[in-house]
Amino acid sequence: MEDFGNIVCSAFIVWFTLVVGLIVLPAMFGISLGITEVYMKVLVKTLEWATLRIQRGSKEQQKPTTLVSNGIILRDDGSMEKEITDLRKGRSKPQINGEFELSDIFYFSKKGFESIVEDEVTHRFTSEELVSWNLLTRSNNNFQYISLRISIIWVLGVFIRYCILLPLRVTLATIGLSWLVIGASLVGLLPNSRVKNWLSELVHLMCYRICARGLSATIYYHNKENRPMKGGICVANHTSPIDIVILANDGCYAMVGQVHGGLLGIIQRAIVKACPHVWFERSEMKDRSLVTKRLRNHVADKTKLPILIFPEGTCVNNTSVMMFKKGSFEIGGTIYPVAIKYDPRFGDAFWNSAKYNMVSYLIRMMTSWAIVCDVWYLPSMTRQEEESAVQFANRVKAAIARQGGLVDLSWDGGLKRAKVKDAYKEEQQKSYSKMIVGDDSN
Repeated sequence: MEDFGNIVCSAFIVWFTLVVGLIVLPAMFGISLGITEVYMKVLVKTLEWATLRIQRGSKEQQKPTTLVSNGIILRDDGSMEKEITDLRKGRSKPQINGEFELSDIFYFSKKGFESIVEDEVTHRFTSEELVSWNLLTRSNNNFQYISLRISIIWVLGVFIRYCILLPLRVTLATIGLSWLVIGASLVGLLPNSRVKNWLSELVHLMCYRICARGLSATIYYHNKENRPMKGGICVANHTSPIDIVILANDGCYAMVGQVHGGLLGIIQRAIVKACPHVWFERSEMKDRSLVTKRLRNHVADKTKLPILIFPEGTCVNNTSVMMFKKGSFEIGGTIYPVAIKYDPRFGDAFWNSAKYNMVSYLIRMMTSWAIVCDVWYLPSMTRQEEESAVQFANRVKAAIARQGGLVDLSWDGGLKRAKVKDAYKEEQQKSYSKMIVGDDSN
């Protein structure tokens, strides 16, 4: 029994030494030994081979393939007035302004059926469908052929992901978070000075770089000259909680959020000692004026790190950008837009909080092949004269969507959990009312 214990202890020491020497230390100093690059090349070749093998097998069986829609069904982009006018063109008698026409019902019926079959909102809160199978559990209905070779590769992949990658990534995440708590707590004991700020940024960078290696993250940063500066506000589209790791891997940010308990609360209390993050109590989050005041005070200090905010307020599946909450754009200061686009071939980064809790989601991330994404730093933007906060938010959102190749939607991400607001219904009712009875203001 003692021999077995010695073997286990020796194996753990060897494992830990290799992890620290080959991954942790290089990650802490931003050095790459080329292991991730080799892993990604082998992975890409394997996925390409699997895709070609599946396609070839499907052709040999000569099975008719049924294409599955990966996007929104075709809809008319015209306004309500234009579409209803087109429906009325078939009238045999002259059209009279302000007259109700029975054919108008077809417009509302058409819109209703479109929303039932495939609306623009709910599909943004489910995983993006893949063009080809990536040898993970989630597959595309267009690729149902499985050969013996593919099955063997899939079983081998399961072994690699759950028996090698998962323990490795859990080890790295544990080391990274432990280093963050210990390092930040020690730095927090120092008096406020430039040395303390420098050490705090160093600790945060090291931690997030270790955590990024723990996800086999391959991140491509573009336009680094536009990186957020101190005293500014960084806004980005939101897909996953790991968005923070992706961005903080290239620079430090001040986080904004609610105070939590448990493990997350321990981390929050540790890092706020070393860096001026902005945490709010649950009761304070409801006081918009208090939140805005604290954020303005932070932005006014040009020595503090830029604030990182995700104005959508919820995670979207990285195919679109939904409505930005205007609060982030009422603070003032300079806005630094950032676009994040994940490659779904190697792993699904989207967090569907309605389906997976945080633990289940993290296990999915740590058992995926890798996290590959592009990050674009856009030129800074400021609010123009006579521009409302809503207009400014929409302008920033459009720039992020355009750069990331995402669909720009005006819908509120809050519809993920809430019903459609009465204001949206009333807006449609008023538009149709103006066509029938005219504008009351005239």
